Amino acid sequence: MIAETVCSAVSAAGLGIAVVTAYRKRYLTAVRIAAYSLVPIGLVMTGVVEWLADTAFSPTAWAGFGVLGVAWVLFMTTRVVERRRGGTRKERRAAARAGDGPDPVAPPASTPALGQGSRPAARPTPASRGDDDFSDIEAILKKHGI
Repeated sequence: MIAETVCSAVSAAGLGIAVVTAYRKRYLTAVRIAAYSLVPIGLVMTGVVEWLADTAFSPTAWAGFGVLGVAWVLFMTTRVVERRRGGTRKERRAAARAGDGPDPVAPPASTPALGQGSRPAARPTPASRGDDDFSDIEAILKKHGI
């Protein structure tokens, strides 16, 4: 009974604030405040407030909320584990059918594109640095047939 009275008072106060806001020509805000103000009285009329009042003092209801909380934690834990494993259930099934799991070792490195060989490159002198830069570019262009 007290909860219904409080909800009615909150709705009446909210509608009063909405009227004052509309008087100040802020109509969009006034309509939004009116919408929020009608929610408590709507909850009273549908019986949700009475159900909540009955539930608040019921140990069985609190145990049920505890079970729901545990279920939610378990669900979220499985989601986190699934994301860390790298994929959804469909992706894991496809990988199992293919028989190829992810390689634990990285593939060997390929040879460089220019094929420098086994000898280290000589460091150019400052005087010949400009010629070496163009010779490298010319070698690359000749390699590609340009």
